[in-house]
Amino acid sequence: MALNVPGVVVMVFFYLMVLGTGIWASFKSKKEIKNSSVDPIDMALLGNRGISLVVGMFTMTATWIGGGFFSTLAEVTYIPSSGVKEAVLIVSAYTTAFIICGFVFTKPMRDRRFVTMLDPFHIKYGKGVACLFTVISLITDFIWVPTTLISLDSAQPRHTPTDAYLDFLPSPVLFPTCRAVMHVILDVSYTVSIWISAAVAITYTLLGGLYSVAYTDVIQIILMFLGSWLCVPFVLMIPAASDVSNTTLHLNTSGGYPPWLGDWEEGSLLVKVDTFLFMVLGCQAIQPVQQRILSSLSSDTARHSCFFAALAVIIFAIPPAIVGGVAITAALSKYAI
Repeated sequence: MALNVPGVVVMVFFYLMVLGTGIWASFKSKKEIKNSSVDPIDMALLGNRGISLVVGMFTMTATWIGGGFFSTLAEVTYIPSSGVKEAVLIVSAYTTAFIICGFVFTKPMRDRRFVTMLDPFHIKYGKGVACLFTVISLITDFIWVPTTLISLDSAQPRHTPTDAYLDFLPSPVLFPTCRAVMHVILDVSYTVSIWISAAVAITYTLLGGLYSVAYTDVIQIILMFLGSWLCVPFVLMIPAASDVSNTTLHLNTSGGYPPWLGDWEEGSLLVKVDTFLFMVLGCQAIQPVQQRILSSLSSDTARHSCFFAALAVIIFAIPPAIVGGVAITAALSKYAI
């Protein structure tokens, strides 16, 4: 594969911009520590509880919007047994989760100045329960990272919604997207691409803590928004794809694909309800979400950040759903893959 020089330039610029933003944020946090009696631990974990509304809205959105979000929604839409119905279920669940979090958890968590989401359990039930939940949280994190990377690296498409859900996990934006980008542009191995992206993310995180993470989230969310919507007109103009409106409810006879709205199995309603509740309630126990709440300037700031993220999930879900809908209508035999 020939080296894509323009792609290399853009990718290097992106990485340097993200790394530079993280380093700048680290100097900002160190300056605050030097000029005031700020606890370094509080600064590293919670940004001195000084995350503004604008930054808070972006970093709260980034807890769910990433490479896994886009790939999962596109693939779930493409899978015949799920389709747009499953995509709507996912988006509705996470939108509802943010709304519930904004109404229920922001005020008590922020006003009581907890440091992590496990502090309430520590206060109420003691060290034993808190240690148990900490171990569980660590185990899930250790499982989540390789599962996400492996599922995104798979060369074969998943064929069920359950398989595709492996991608749908909160993560730093650089990790889920790095493999595909570097493979296409640089033709480097999966392992090398992970090491490069991990080095960048770890560097700015260790230098500036949550401040660096929050400010780089702003850059990444803006770029993902522009990039995903920029793809939409080009996807819709693919010659091999037919009009998606013609295959909403009817079989695509040219490609032999079923309707892209999805075809849920009869009697699966209770399973879908269970999945919806699992996603809604499970989001409340995610440390990155609670960390954004605890790091906000006030409980009102945290609440508004949650509501903004709920709306942002819907907006960000449209491009990948369109990609999946167009893909299922395409006569893929016209392309040499």
